[in-house]
Amino acid sequence: MAAPGAGAPTRLVQYVVVRSDLIHKLSWPLGAVITQACHAATAAIHLHYGDPDTQRYLEELDSMHKAPDEAALSGLSDALTQAGVSHKLWIEQPENIPTCLALKPYPKETVQPLMKKFKLFK
Repeated sequence: MAAPGAGAPTRLVQYVVVRSDLIHKLSWPLGAVITQACHAATAAIHLHYGDPDTQRYLEELDSMHKAPDEAALSGLSDALTQAGVSHKLWIEQPENIPTCLALKPYPKETVQPLMKKFKLFK
């Protein structure tokens, strides 16, 4: 893809960050963890539905890292808030446990530096 500003539109991404300790330490079933990611992604899209990048992302559906634990996830949420990056920290109820977060769609080059330390889900 061409560099931004070279005439081609920038690639939009929506990062969904999931706590890996939910599976490895807390023994949550994989399906429950995937459900958390779906909730967070859907909530982020809903909260930022009118945003132009979100609309373009939804128009191009065919063209989505994990955090090790709650502290890392909460730290990422704080860092994103400080950087002005719109996201949804999903907190499972009634347990009140932060499980994952999802960014609204952004141009990749805007948010990748904040996300590069997180591993892809395996």
